[in-house]
Amino acid sequence: MSKLPTEHKFLDLSDYGRPPARWIANAFKETAVTPIHITMMFIVAGIIAIFFMLNQQLWAAAVLLVIKSVLDAADGELARVKQTPSYTGRYFDSVADIILNFFFLFTICYITDGSWLLTFCAFFAVQLQGTLYNYYYVILRNKFNGDKTSRIFEDKAPTAMPGEKQRIVNQWFWMYNICYSVFDKAIYQMDKDAEDGDHFPKWFMTAVSSFGLGFQLLIISVMLCLGWAEFIIPFFIGYSVLIVVFILLRKGINSGRIGNYVKEGT
Repeated sequence: MSKLPTEHKFLDLSDYGRPPARWIANAFKETAVTPIHITMMFIVAGIIAIFFMLNQQLWAAAVLLVIKSVLDAADGELARVKQTPSYTGRYFDSVADIILNFFFLFTICYITDGSWLLTFCAFFAVQLQGTLYNYYYVILRNKFNGDKTSRIFEDKAPTAMPGEKQRIVNQWFWMYNICYSVFDKAIYQMDKDAEDGDHFPKWFMTAVSSFGLGFQLLIISVMLCLGWAEFIIPFFIGYSVLIVVFILLRKGINSGRIGNYVKEGT
């Protein structure tokens, strides 16, 4: 199943890795390779990227971050082509992402002699940005019969899907909540009525997709290549101003104050 029906798809700036991810998924479709194996591959790619950063091989690190993004999309694509969606894979993927994000930023802090406090703030900012995008995207998918593996509220462990064990799902759900609950709750408090919104314009979702993990890693990759590693931490802190901007835009669109003046092909 596609994440969204065709008529509701939008240009996702964070999803540039989808075409090669589909190729990878189709290459492994008839093999014993599982989505979990692909997730493990992107973890390895992330660890190698950190190794290259520590050795000041920043172009190589940037390439590995992009490869990590492609593989991050490929595990979900493989689950779709094999028709084996799972909550275990979904939570494993998310937990791996947040741990790698933490080490990416703190590695950048280390190689630039940056502030550990500012780096922690940047990590919190990056996670809030990604959570806002996921919040709106999951709402959109649930409204229009998209992929339902992700949920708006992760308040209890879901029932295991065919092929996975409930005990394993419960364990990964617990780990997911440790990693993400504070960010989910923070974004929900900022925009409680988002689920009641009846319209998420494509242009709006494209703009918010700049908060997606793939685009965040692309920004880091470009800044590493340009020799701007010391600016990555302050950039993501400042970039968080757009969280408030996007929430106000969303409220304005659904109140009719903005949407009536914007023309789009939907």
